[in-house]
Amino acid sequence: MDHTSMHEVRVELEGLADSDQEELEALTLELRERLLELEIERAELARQTVAPDGTKVAGALTVGALIVSVGIPLLPKLLDVIKVWVENRPVRTATVTIGEDSIEMEALSPSDQRRLIDAFIASHGPSSPGDTSA
Repeated sequence: MDHTSMHEVRVELEGLADSDQEELEALTLELRERLLELEIERAELARQTVAPDGTKVAGALTVGALIVSVGIPLLPKLLDVIKVWVENRPVRTATVTIGEDSIEMEALSPSDQRRLIDAFIASHGPSSPGDTSA
């Protein structure tokens, strides 16, 4: 796969008010398995790059977060899978971030969610302003 057309995508899940860390971790692993079915480059649990205040441990796993490497052609499918997955799980939101740009996937009407996803994809396609692969 041409790595110049790859995006590193961060996916962060926010559980419902009554969700605990174990449930959020299980949901994160479930989403990871589902995303790997897309034949993406990688999907791994995110690690903290900075130690939380009062601790000395950096590099610990971040519960509820994944780092996904995906080519531009699979980006729409990735977002669709996350959208459907969020709609059918006890998750409040899934925040998808590419660089400085984020979209929150939550229980919206299908047309509103589609509009947001289409705009997000368009901003990261081959002709987007931040694209340097041309």
